Amino acid sequence: MVSSLNLIFILSCCLNLSNAFSVRSSFNGNIVKSSTPSYTPPRHSHSNGLQMKIFDWKLRENDHRIEGVETFTVTNLFPAPGSRHRKKRKGRGIAAGQGASCGFGMRGQKSRSGRSVRPGFEGGQTPLYRRIPKYVGRPMGPGHTKKEFNLISLNALNSVSEGSTVSFDSLFEQGAVTKTKHRWHKVIGNGELGVKSLTVQAHAFTNTAKEAIEKNGGKCQLLSPTTNKVLDMAEMSTA
Repeated sequence: MVSSLNLIFILSCCLNLSNAFSVRSSFNGNIVKSSTPSYTPPRHSHSNGLQMKIFDWKLRENDHRIEGVETFTVTNLFPAPGSRHRKKRKGRGIAAGQGASCGFGMRGQKSRSGRSVRPGFEGGQTPLYRRIPKYVGRPMGPGHTKKEFNLISLNALNSVSEGSTVSFDSLFEQGAVTKTKHRWHKVIGNGELGVKSLTVQAHAFTNTAKEAIEKNGGKCQLLSPTTNKVLDMAEMSTA
């Protein structure tokens, strides 16, 4: 014999089961019985925990640009996938993450426009370039400039005739050398000299160039760095 409590429980389960397979019509609101239950896709659970999806465009072996490429040259080089990023467009709204203050904060010296501090400034303490010792003969500062020469090789002297006087201006008129921004000129021993009895005028000579010119019967004349006139070597030696 089935007790009354068990009978009530069985009837309630049957009633709930019948309501589960019924849907309400969208036309008149009547209950329409469904013959088949609705399908719910199963949920897949990963046993190894959280995983990150790696897209195909992030893998170099899946890049279509390397198909048929055997040797990489300058013409077919390209950056690795994901290594190049687009330029950040600051000040284009707060949704982009770099709007409003553009990532520089609300207030402060570094949030103002322009350069915040000059190079070498350390907040008021003695900067590094003033703390370190200085070597004699090597001035450090914006007013110090090193002496740079325009180099003239021995090959440029082969275009002149024998026994002539050669300077940078004469070589430039003949097209043997190109124009330069430097004030002083220096002859270097790059190449071989085939012209004899030359008088070469320059602001400096290397030992190799001087030996090559004097070996072919020529002579070297130093020019003044300020007036560009020929210096008297005898007066310089006595002085």
